[in-house]
Amino acid sequence: SGSIMGVGTVRRSSGVRWQIARKIVVAWLLTIPVSALAGALAYAGLSLVV
Repeated sequence: SGSIMGVGTVRRSSGVRWQIARKIVVAWLLTIPVSALAGALAYAGLSLVV
């Protein structure tokens, strides 16, 4: 998706749907923190059981 946005901006700025690009960037930024939180919660929950 990053390469598609890059090619779209090189050709012309209107070639990129910026609303969708913004959603992709937000998803990229949230993936690692949300995954870390989910892992920490799973670890904490399983630590109580095991």
